[in-house]
Amino acid sequence: MSLSTTASERRPSAAHELLGYHPPGGNQRLRWALADALTLTRRDMLVWLRVPSFIVFTIVQPVMFVLLFRYVFGGAIKVDVKGGYVNFLMPGIIGQSAAFASFGTAIALAREMQKGIIDRFRSMPMARSAVLVGRLLADTVRLTATVVVLAAVGYAVGFRFENGVLPAIAMLALGVALGVSICCVAGWIGLLVRDEESVGSVGLIWLFPLTFVSSAFVQVQSMPGWLQAFANNQPVTIVMDEMRALALGGPLVTHGWESALWLVGITAVFGYLAVKAYRRP
Repeated sequence: MSLSTTASERRPSAAHELLGYHPPGGNQRLRWALADALTLTRRDMLVWLRVPSFIVFTIVQPVMFVLLFRYVFGGAIKVDVKGGYVNFLMPGIIGQSAAFASFGTAIALAREMQKGIIDRFRSMPMARSAVLVGRLLADTVRLTATVVVLAAVGYAVGFRFENGVLPAIAMLALGVALGVSICCVAGWIGLLVRDEESVGSVGLIWLFPLTFVSSAFVQVQSMPGWLQAFANNQPVTIVMDEMRALALGGPLVTHGWESALWLVGITAVFGYLAVKAYRRP
């Protein structure tokens, strides 16, 4: 059953309203919105299945980062971490790869804007939030697969979880959550800029400094003092320090609360802005 058929069957017509039709309550509207979002999630995942090269390149690039930093730069970077640089690297590379996966969200939404697909969605009787929520749900699946593959590659090159099974699962989940929150930012940019080529350049401008000027690949203490002030207090460093503590052991309370606040705040603010950008004609 198509999205338009499903949606039109459940929305009242103008004639119904004139005859005294009472619109459904909030719970029913929420179910409709969720059904719309799940339909678009399925659509996005079918697109990926029909273009397997997209999934391959989504995973190959992070794996290349792991191998490059592990074997090219790893011997030159000294860290005071149990297990050596590979144990320091993997939580950071997982978080960085999840964040960089947001490029796909921005480019896909900008492309659909250019092709008029978003305009067709707007003309359908569907929830306004469904396009973004459906995309985020599909991206969550994609990010989860990427993170699991990276953890497996990390184990192959010497990385080890030192803090037990449940903290290891929590670390992987936190990496996915970081990626989803960054996807909200990317979704807003894609819907705002509306040009596929421009979106790629805009993404590089803000995402590269945010991920590389952090604790992803080196300890913040090795940076110049003026740069440490930014690196220590930006969300990527806070989340990656929490991921590292979950993987290797360490204090969790402070960074746990800070990570949760940052991720919820970013998702809420930029999710709202993305929905507003979607509604803009």
